[in-house]
Amino acid sequence: MTTVSAPPATAETPWPPAPAQTPEPPATPPLRVLLRYARPHRTVLLATLLLVLAASAAGLVQPLVAQHVLDGLSDGRGVLGPVLVLAALVVLGAGLTGLQSWWQQRTSERVVRQIRRDLVFRLIRLRVPELDRRPPGDLISRVTSDSALVQNAATEGLVMVSNGVLSILGAVVLMGVVHLGLLGVTAAVLIAVALVMVLVLPRIREAVARAQESVGAVGAALDRTLGAARTVKANGAEGRETERAGEAIEGAYRAGLAGARYVALVKVLSGVSIQAAFLAVLGVGGALVASGGLEASALIAFLLYVFYLASPVGSLVAGLSMLQQGLGAVGRIEQVKHMPVEDDVDDPREPLGPVAVAAPGAPPVEFRDVRFSYPGRAPALRGISYTVAGGTQTALVGLSGAGKTTMFALLQRFHEPAAGQILIDGVDIATLPRAEVRRRIAYVEQESPVMAGTIEDNLRYAATGASDEDITEVLRLTRLDTLIDRLPDGLRTEVGNRGVTLSGGERQRLAIARALLRRPEVLLLDEATAQLDASNERALREAVDQAARRCTVILIAHRLSTVTGADQIVVLEHGLVRAAGTHAELVEADVLYRELASSQMLVSEGNEDIGALSDVPR
Repeated sequence: MTTVSAPPATAETPWPPAPAQTPEPPATPPLRVLLRYARPHRTVLLATLLLVLAASAAGLVQPLVAQHVLDGLSDGRGVLGPVLVLAALVVLGAGLTGLQSWWQQRTSERVVRQIRRDLVFRLIRLRVPELDRRPPGDLISRVTSDSALVQNAATEGLVMVSNGVLSILGAVVLMGVVHLGLLGVTAAVLIAVALVMVLVLPRIREAVARAQESVGAVGAALDRTLGAARTVKANGAEGRETERAGEAIEGAYRAGLAGARYVALVKVLSGVSIQAAFLAVLGVGGALVASGGLEASALIAFLLYVFYLASPVGSLVAGLSMLQQGLGAVGRIEQVKHMPVEDDVDDPREPLGPVAVAAPGAPPVEFRDVRFSYPGRAPALRGISYTVAGGTQTALVGLSGAGKTTMFALLQRFHEPAAGQILIDGVDIATLPRAEVRRRIAYVEQESPVMAGTIEDNLRYAATGASDEDITEVLRLTRLDTLIDRLPDGLRTEVGNRGVTLSGGERQRLAIARALLRRPEVLLLDEATAQLDASNERALREAVDQAARRCTVILIAHRLSTVTGADQIVVLEHGLVRAAGTHAELVEADVLYRELASSQMLVSEGNEDIGALSDVPR
């Protein structure tokens, strides 16, 4: 598994870094990177190369044996022995080629498996700001499409190039044995063609890199559309989205076509080189035979070597093309390896040292002069300070954009504050591994996302060791037990992609049940009852009240009726704490809160509190 190392974030580290972009990969030559992928498999690749060379050697010897057969026929000698040797060489070459192909393909699959494991390991651990600014489809294409190109280049491409070079050298030596003059004619033709290829091959790498970027754009367009399929259909936007994806596909087509042209040109050049060499040798060699300077059998043997060159030259050209394609994809894969990741999320139970040891029970949570800005935007938090006592409920209210959800993101270390501190039980969370911070916190997001799978899978997602009794209890608290009883498959009912088979309220209750099942020290609820009817809302508020007896609850609400009974309400405005207190205190003391309460009919025009809905015993 890839070892990830990154400097720990601290309260003094500004976030996002300036500039807020992925660091450029170091200037490591792409070929060196490609060889690094092949290095763990070098023994098998070497054995594969030896098999290829053995098969090539069997082919190299065949023209010489054929020459002996021809000489024997012209002299009237027996040719049975040379013919049997020739047949044996053909069979041996075929067998070695088959074995080599199996070893090479197996190694190729192992290479791509490791590349994809490394990529998936890092992509799942990318920091949230990096994920926010990159289309998922583009990242996925690096695991699927780009890795396949590197797979072929790091195994088959390297073997083909090595085999082509060594086989050509072997053929050249034996051609020199047959006739040095004809070798010079052949070499002159091949060198001229090789110079042209040197100019063409780098273009393949550039074209492939552009094509892979375009493939990523296609994936991003599809992810955008399929991820919001109902929105697309409800707004009749199928045509527009098809056009958008079509533009990305057209870009991929044009980029792929450019690469295909260069590949085709290389293949034409390799074929022309062999034909040109054959014609040159035939012309010069024929003249020598006619003048008596060369035996006809030697000319035939030399021509067989020229024909033999077609295979290693083709192997060399194909291997070089494959390498260029792989080198074009290497850059995109290496870019992932330089994206910032969370390197402290894999072992939440690792000893944390004395500074990280928390006292038992529900811990207090404190924000101390916390400041934060999203890239390219005005400050979201301008110096937030307040304290949530352990085992109490604190509600965050305010107009949209006041910074409520941002505080939840900072509390979970999805982002890091530019300044200030966030403490849980007196410990700055910047000194804790992210895994430990998130182990102590349960978070119910505003969208209440549900994972594809069964209801039970979702309940146990963060509490794999939960007992059946625990599950039964949270189902009762969230009033999901009646839903489970109605379903033929009960807890094993599939919820579909992103919980599509559940209603909005059912998804919310499932998300809350999942959070309660973790028995967290801190429970964060972001508009957790927004899609519930009055009956289920009251039941959920009772469940939250019970949870608050053993954990600290912080909740965001626009519907003030859900939070009027909170121990503390913090009113936010433009990234600052405007006021804090109980519902009754804020109705009396804060104009903004009173306006919010009045607009939701929680106070009369005379400021008389009519929030009786909040009087739930705790």
